[in-house]
Amino acid sequence: MARLLAIDYGKKRTGIAVSDPLQIIANGLTTVETNAIFDFLQDYLEKEKVETIVVGLPKQMNNEASENMKRIEPFVNRLRKIYPAIPVQYYDERFSSKMAHQAMLDGGLKKKDRQNKALVDEISATIILQGYMESKRAFDI
Repeated sequence: MARLLAIDYGKKRTGIAVSDPLQIIANGLTTVETNAIFDFLQDYLEKEKVETIVVGLPKQMNNEASENMKRIEPFVNRLRKIYPAIPVQYYDERFSSKMAHQAMLDGGLKKKDRQNKALVDEISATIILQGYMESKRAFDI
């Protein structure tokens, strides 16, 4: 079975998470500078088989797209053009940053570590991917 890969796309940094090959659990992989995301993906996809790419869908509380959607749509369009054989799915990313901060608190990270925005982005991507996998399993039942 191939992995799932999640992207928490940001203006400066992009968090990346992947599933295990059996698609049971999401793991944070890394955070990359957004301007280097396609170089990173090219390297990663040469080494690992990825079934689906999940991109965090930024929505506001009223269900409308957030301002970041202006950056994400061109990114996803380019992703689909470069990797047409890999489906790209959106998954609601509301609260993923808050949940990432809470996970860091619950994990006992020191304040300095919790202020590491790259780590927050990586954990957010992990939360997006885990949520996607759980929703996928719920519909498979």
